[in-house]
Amino acid sequence: MKTIYTKPIFDIFSKKPERKKVEIEKQKVIADYREKSSLVASELIALGLEVEFRELKVADYLVNDIAVERKTISDFISSMLNKRIIRQLQEIQQYEKKFLIIEGIDEQELYSDDNPTGLHPNAIRGFLLSIILKFKVPIIFSKNYEDTAKFINVLARKKEKESSLNVSKKTLNKKERMQFILEAFPGIGPKTAKKLLEEFKTIKNIMNSPREELEKTIGKKADVFKIVDEDYQ
Repeated sequence: MKTIYTKPIFDIFSKKPERKKVEIEKQKVIADYREKSSLVASELIALGLEVEFRELKVADYLVNDIAVERKTISDFISSMLNKRIIRQLQEIQQYEKKFLIIEGIDEQELYSDDNPTGLHPNAIRGFLLSIILKFKVPIIFSKNYEDTAKFINVLARKKEKESSLNVSKKTLNKKERMQFILEAFPGIGPKTAKKLLEEFKTIKNIMNSPREELEKTIGKKADVFKIVDEDYQ
């Protein structure tokens, strides 16, 4: 018997082999764990970013090795008053690339003559200039939390690079710590604090000195130390 070999017939109705789904890796943003409850973090997730929460020693967000310090307008004003932002600006210097984002210009006025905190608009303007010129930290103003998230989203998608977490809190030397304590008093800036310490040598001497002696060195600013003798009631 003769054997006939035939070519296999291609079945046009057969199922095509399924293509493997290629998973696209999401861009990652590292956020401080205190941002977990913020609307910015939830908006970033909605935009398709992977948000990893960690305890960050410096900044609120790390994006492609860029440190982002985020402040709402009210937080920015309060951090000016209690000097907290000065420490944060010093610490963020550990990153080559960094910026401050002030959020909410569509929701709250940054400069206002009837500011409940008593801060003059020019004091705020002057401090903004100091951030840029003295601390070399760029400032971005965002409309609201959605706008903030969009800035971070664009930044995250520009390139992929692992963010460095090898930073630490700035350790102040003895003189800086002494000045920092005095600068907690309203109206006492770095120059005034240094002037007092150069004159009276120790914080204890400053606190124990008669008001008249302090006024000889710093004038009417000495009135702020009246609180040292007041009762906590």
